[in-house]
Amino acid sequence: MIRTLAYTQDGRIIENLPIEEVQALDPAWYWIDFHAPTMQEATYLEKLGFDSLAIKDCLHYLQRPKFDYYDTYTFYVLQVLNNKTWKPEEIDLFASPRYIVTFHYQAHEEIDEVWERVKTDAMVQSKGTPFIMVKIIDKIVDYYFPIVQGLEDQLTILEEKTRRPHARLHTLMKEVFKIRGELLALRHTIWPMRDLLYRILNSERLHLSIEERRQYKSIHDHLERLGQMVESSRDMTADIRDNYLSLNSYRMNSVMMTLTVITVIFMPLTFIAGIYGMNFEHMPELKWRYGYFFVLGLMGFIGVAMYMWFRKKGWFEKE
Repeated sequence: MIRTLAYTQDGRIIENLPIEEVQALDPAWYWIDFHAPTMQEATYLEKLGFDSLAIKDCLHYLQRPKFDYYDTYTFYVLQVLNNKTWKPEEIDLFASPRYIVTFHYQAHEEIDEVWERVKTDAMVQSKGTPFIMVKIIDKIVDYYFPIVQGLEDQLTILEEKTRRPHARLHTLMKEVFKIRGELLALRHTIWPMRDLLYRILNSERLHLSIEERRQYKSIHDHLERLGQMVESSRDMTADIRDNYLSLNSYRMNSVMMTLTVITVIFMPLTFIAGIYGMNFEHMPELKWRYGYFFVLGLMGFIGVAMYMWFRKKGWFEKE
């Protein structure tokens, strides 16, 4: 689908004219949006006179965020995040003082929201394509925040679960590593977008106005903050992982200590039972009337005495 928006010289907005009529109208500026275009609709990019390399970038999914200079326009590759799968998706954008052309294969709320605002906001209309360009990038970055904050909330919940006495740590660790992978994917989107904004701010060929520069600086600051949030969340996953390994080691040591205590206590008892289990005929204690009870008492005394000794030495303390 192709939709158009034209701002006439006398300050009117005209929507959904055919591309040929939009260009013939000679408006102050226009916006053409290629929304999930067919291959036939995609050929209009060539008719609009765009460079073949830029068109190739549009048709070959998925590119790293970037921008390239051409004689009469600038070509941008932007990445949005799908709010359901959290995977990056591409928006390609051609921008000049007279037009904006957006090209994307999926529906994006970011584009739709800016589109609706441009239709109704006279201030945005009067400022033209540079301001629309800022609004598109700003809206894309704004939609990153709920995703990053959602992962932070998940990690906070998981961290609280790991502190519970009977937490199923193995299952929790699977979730932690899943989130860690999602954070890595977010990092591969947010950092290139941050670098893109840095390039825009420091470009000598874009000739940004003071207001545009201020707007782009604000977006760059948002991306810096998002990058810090992602890194903080990754550090949290590392802390949870280290706590899990430490807790596992502690539990293993506790189990080994218990087994060791039991083994040590039973060693002298087994030794005594082994002696009196030998089948020698001339063993003095075998003829003693109270020998059986004496040996049982001795074994019990040794067991209790060793237990009390280990307890005194602090072997059974939890901390």
